Amino acid sequence: MTAQNSATQPTAIAVDSSARPGSAQPPAAAAPSAPASTSSARGTFLAGLGVVAFSLTFPSTVWGLESFGPWSLVAVRSTLAALIAGAFLLALRVPLPERRHWAGLAVVGGGVVVGFPLLTTLALQTSTTSHAAVVVGLLPLTTATFAAIRTGRRPSRTFWIAAVSGAAVVIAFTLQQSGGAPSTGDLYLFGALLVCAAGYTEGGRLAALMPGWQVIGWALVLCLPLMAVGSAVALSFEPVRLNAHGIIGLLWVAAGSTFFGLYVWYRGMAAIGIPKASQLQLAQPLLTLVWSVSVLGESLSPAAPLAACAVLVCIAVTQRARS
Repeated sequence: MTAQNSATQPTAIAVDSSARPGSAQPPAAAAPSAPASTSSARGTFLAGLGVVAFSLTFPSTVWGLESFGPWSLVAVRSTLAALIAGAFLLALRVPLPERRHWAGLAVVGGGVVVGFPLLTTLALQTSTTSHAAVVVGLLPLTTATFAAIRTGRRPSRTFWIAAVSGAAVVIAFTLQQSGGAPSTGDLYLFGALLVCAAGYTEGGRLAALMPGWQVIGWALVLCLPLMAVGSAVALSFEPVRLNAHGIIGLLWVAAGSTFFGLYVWYRGMAAIGIPKASQLQLAQPLLTLVWSVSVLGESLSPAAPLAACAVLVCIAVTQRARS
C-alpha cells in the first residue's frame, strides 16, 4: 500500500503563565523534542504493526466467511469500521473536510472501503489465501503506476522494467495455477488491484492535505449510509451461522485491518517517510503465506513462495528507482 502523509504535529512551546510584562523573568525555553532515533524507531514500529495487520486480512476474511455471506461480511465489516472511525473523529473534534475534498474521499471509499474488500472476499470463496497473497502482492506496483499517471510524473526506465516484470510474474503464476486461463477468482483479484490502487493514489494526494488517518476515517464515514443499508439487505438474503472463527474474523477485518492497520500505518509512514515504510511492506505477502499455513492449515504450492519473492524483488527495484 503506498500513500503520502505530509501532515506534521505542531511543536508545543512551554510558556510560564506567571511571567508579567516588564518582569525580569527570562522567557520559558521551548520544550525539548524527542531524539530523531527515538522517533524513527517508534515510526518503524507503528508501520510494522500496520503491515502485520494487513497481512492478516485474508485469513480473517476466510474465517469471517464461515459465518457470513460475502456481501454481508463486507457490508457489516465496513459499517463497524465506519462507526469506530466516526467515534474517533467525533471524540477528537476533527472538523469536516473542505467540500473540494469530498470527491477524492469518495474515490478512496469506493476503492479501499468497498471495492477492494468486496472483490477480494468474492475471490476468496474459490481462491486460497496464499494464491490471493501472491496476486495482491502486485498492489504496490499497481499503485505506483496509477500515481505516475495521476501526477504526470515520468519514472525511470528501470522503474517501468521492474513494474512490467512484476506484473508478468503474477500473470504467469495465475495462469500456471489455473491451468492456462485465469479463473473467476483471479479476475476478482485483478479488479481489486485496480480499484484499490486508485483509492490509494487518491488517498496519497489527500494525505498531503490532511493527516492520513483522517483520510481513511472520513472515507469510511462517507460510505456509512450505503454500508448500513447494504448490511440490512445482505443479512436478510444471506444466511448467518455464527461461530468463534466467524466473529473473530469479522471483528479483525473491521477493527484491525480496516481501521487500526491504516491508522498505525499512516502514523508510522509520517514518521519514517514513504521509502522506508514501503520497504517494510515488502514483507506483507510473505507474512500472509505464513498465516495461510499456520492459521488456516493450507498447503503451499512450490510456485507461491517463489512468485512472491520474485514480486518482492521487482518492488524493491521500483522503490530504489523512484527514490
